[in-house]
Amino acid sequence: MKILNVAEKNDAAKHISGFLSGGNSQRREGLSPYNKIYEFNYNFRGRNAKMTMTSVSGHLLNHEFVGQYRKWLGCSPDALFDAPVMKECSEDYLKIKSTIEREVRSSDVLIIWTDCDREGENIGFEIITVCQRIKPNIEILRAKFSEITSQSVRRAMATLGPPNKLISDAVDVRSELDLRIGAAFTRFQTLRLKRVFPEVLANHLISYGSCQFPTLGFVVERYKAVQDFIPEPFWKIKVVHKIKDVSVEFVWKRVKLFDQPFCEILHEKCLENPKAVVENVLTKPKSKWRPLPLDTVELEKVGSRKLKINAKETMRIAERLYNQGLISYPRTETNIFPSGMGLPQLVEAHTADNNWGQFAAKLLEDGVNPRQGKKSDQAHPPIHPTKYIDKLQGNERKVYEYIVRHFLACLSKDAEGLETTVEIDINNEKFIAHGLQILALNYLEVYPYEKWNAKEIHEYKRGQTFNPTSIDLVNGETSAPRLLTEADLISLMEKHGIGTDATHAEHIDKIKTREYVGLLENIYFVPGELGIGLVEGYDSMGFEMSKPRLRAELERDLQGICDGIKDPKVVLQEQIEKYREVFRKAVEQANKLDEMLSKYLNTQPAIVENNTNIAMGALPEHVIKCSSCGCGMVLRARHNNTSFISCLGYPPCRQSIWFPEKVIEVCLAPDTCVECGTDVRLLKFKFRGGTMAPFYPDVYTGCIGGCDPQLNAMLEIRQNVGSAPNVTVTPAVNNVANYNGSNTRNVTQNRNDEFRNQRRTQPTVPRPTGPPPNLPDGDGDDVQCNCGQAARRFTVQKDTPNKGRHFFSCSKPQGDAARCTFFLWADFTDNASTSNRNEPRNPRPGFTNTNYNNHSGPSFKARKRGNFTKTNSVSRKCGNCRQEGHTRNNCPNR
Repeated sequence: MKILNVAEKNDAAKHISGFLSGGNSQRREGLSPYNKIYEFNYNFRGRNAKMTMTSVSGHLLNHEFVGQYRKWLGCSPDALFDAPVMKECSEDYLKIKSTIEREVRSSDVLIIWTDCDREGENIGFEIITVCQRIKPNIEILRAKFSEITSQSVRRAMATLGPPNKLISDAVDVRSELDLRIGAAFTRFQTLRLKRVFPEVLANHLISYGSCQFPTLGFVVERYKAVQDFIPEPFWKIKVVHKIKDVSVEFVWKRVKLFDQPFCEILHEKCLENPKAVVENVLTKPKSKWRPLPLDTVELEKVGSRKLKINAKETMRIAERLYNQGLISYPRTETNIFPSGMGLPQLVEAHTADNNWGQFAAKLLEDGVNPRQGKKSDQAHPPIHPTKYIDKLQGNERKVYEYIVRHFLACLSKDAEGLETTVEIDINNEKFIAHGLQILALNYLEVYPYEKWNAKEIHEYKRGQTFNPTSIDLVNGETSAPRLLTEADLISLMEKHGIGTDATHAEHIDKIKTREYVGLLENIYFVPGELGIGLVEGYDSMGFEMSKPRLRAELERDLQGICDGIKDPKVVLQEQIEKYREVFRKAVEQANKLDEMLSKYLNTQPAIVENNTNIAMGALPEHVIKCSSCGCGMVLRARHNNTSFISCLGYPPCRQSIWFPEKVIEVCLAPDTCVECGTDVRLLKFKFRGGTMAPFYPDVYTGCIGGCDPQLNAMLEIRQNVGSAPNVTVTPAVNNVANYNGSNTRNVTQNRNDEFRNQRRTQPTVPRPTGPPPNLPDGDGDDVQCNCGQAARRFTVQKDTPNKGRHFFSCSKPQGDAARCTFFLWADFTDNASTSNRNEPRNPRPGFTNTNYNNHSGPSFKARKRGNFTKTNSVSRKCGNCRQEGHTRNNCPNR
């Protein structure tokens, strides 16, 4: 038995294989130089198995638009809400993908070792997708772990289970939405604003993201609050009592007043009788709580606030420490240690350290006592050290030391002290003072990131009187709120549900990279001209694009998908429609965006129309949907001026329709097919003279959707089976209620009735027909057309191989709207008179016996749109002499 194991990073694969093999794994090279292969023997389910361990480097597949939709000028931005998307492997990761494909061919079992969070689950399913294309029936198992240690890895092997598709679906929905929404708004903003402000924004990418903009909105909102703040003067009374070197300040119970005259009256009142009377003295125990077990958000905030490392870099370092097996998984919302976790053993590993070893030893003596929070993601424990190391340097050392000290502190005791509160009265004005005596630092001995300062106070007794050293009237001004720090911003994002603990740092970094915000004193966020202009521009339209509501709703829906409550397709479509409506209105009011940006960029805007087609290339209109991937198929021109139909899913989908040489020219007709539906366009053909006669004139408008099998057969349209695409192409969901994931259209009976009713009022395709189901006897005088009347005999007059040949058609005059499309060669009726009337007749080789006014019967199967097949496979005859074995081009009778 051979088992393929795939981890999320090479370091993880290396350490996991090391633990499972007892350090005896053999390394060999993969096709990617960064992703090695480790092999070893392992007893799996009581059998000796050969284990192969390799890795990816994050996401193996990513959502992308297909074909012309990828080009910035290939389509209007609003088309991206419906454009087909696919999950494909980028060129950088093709070697990783090839390694996995090669290794899985000889494997019996696939074990996924990606991180146990949403993204990790989705990456796992990307690996599964690649493997199942090579080996569809391979057994798939999921290893669940929170740290890369020997105990955790072996426990994961003993508890293998199925991967969670719901969690992966949530990531796919989020990823596709981010692509569609972000690309539509980014292209619109960038292409428009470059033209409106060519001198300022010519080289800018003006991106939009549904998490990016609310994050920017927080910065702008706080900045405007600071700018708009008007300070107010206030007055307060301050009492000081000093004995020797100890000075105690009593705070006025009124705190402050904004009425100066009244405050002066109260101050004079205190000075009239300045004797202070102690009314109450209260001494009580005071504790400073030890920290909660560490989660991701707290790690990001402390990294920024205390370690002076930005959140993105902090998480990058934490990922490296995790992959080296030094800490547990760093992306977790949990702040509760599970019971039976073995905390004393983890503490014991640190008793030898010169800096915190003594504290760890004392902690073991007193017994660990973790403070428990209230959050758990049911996937990972709080962040904690899993292995002791003293050889780290730089920022890695800082982050690792913080995690260790935080871990030891949260297992210790709260700091203990005594707080004394003294209340005094001076001529009926009340004042209060506090003092603090620290009794035991406890956790603060190992946790230098927090301070607790003692505050001396005199010993007072109730009823005591004294004369204050000073009673002063002091003035001040209210102060503006503080600009946001990175820690403040992360707190707001968490509070309002913008992003996740795993993505906060990325969103913040993105708005800095785009120059939407900058840092003041390298600490405080301030918006740039472009950032504040964009936010105020959309705000002036009445939208909440910079507010957290829309994105927070999505985050709740994604959690609903993970919990099995929400349908991914419904969530996807609802969110697309919300943003599509916002986009449509934003385009209509785009001049408001110009006005606001002009204000902050200090540049006069150029006048540009409010539409989405600025500098756009025309997107080809769809002819029909692809039977392979469901994307639209469009008419394209070849270099030799001929045409063909290709799928917009190219290059992963290579489905195409090629026309024979008899087709000189083909173009889109203005109408759609009333039988196949509004998403199938009619085509106007120009044929070589006589090549389609007598069935079709040289210029003919018809449908290749399947409702005219004769036309498809004569055009030799069949299913083109090319190489299977290596990616999944997903058209946008237009009707969630009827969407079943299939690439074919579900046409209900009601819709068929609707199409038949429309034929009375809408333009129809004048389609030549084959003979009726039952041919009459005789010389043809009793032949009836589709109108139920006697057909009229005609003679071919054109100079073609059929010249002089007789045929039957409707007797009504040309141009009569009631004239049907019946057609039958007269010599078929002659043949029919001598044949067995009980046998089914096929009057024309290669065509089904079809009545186009009756959709019932076996021939109606050919109407399934996208199923491009020839009808009955009969030997072809020469168009000149009607004999088999050759064509008209090499006919001996020419």
